[in-house]
Amino acid sequence: MKVQDIMTRQIASVTPRASLRQAARKMSEQGVGSLLVVEDDRLLGIITDRDIACHAVALGRDANETEVQKVMTRDVATCFDDQDVTDAAHLMKDRQIRRVAVLSHDNKLTGLLSVDDLARSSRDLAGDVLEAARPIH
Repeated sequence: MKVQDIMTRQIASVTPRASLRQAARKMSEQGVGSLLVVEDDRLLGIITDRDIACHAVALGRDANETEVQKVMTRDVATCFDDQDVTDAAHLMKDRQIRRVAVLSHDNKLTGLLSVDDLARSSRDLAGDVLEAARPIH
């Protein structure tokens, strides 16, 4: 099975200069836990609800004034849309992450593969990713 067969095609995104409040509102409205940070059709990063909580709110940053680019993750894991789902799941497991941006071979953003997408096609793969991505307390 290919990544494009199970990925989420509707990409929730935000610009790097959006405020954290705008990003959080968009996540809430769209029912997602992350937004890809995009400008001029280029993938610049990803911001998650956890980034906002741990790197902004917990540190007392003003959500109205702090821009997404200040707390986003710049090193976004990516895979290709025609890649095998198992390979993408191994990438997620190895990097201990729950989401991977999906690109075409001409580097256009085509979707997002999440552990939820994996769970709909393979509970075993999703379980492996979740086990590796579990925070250590």
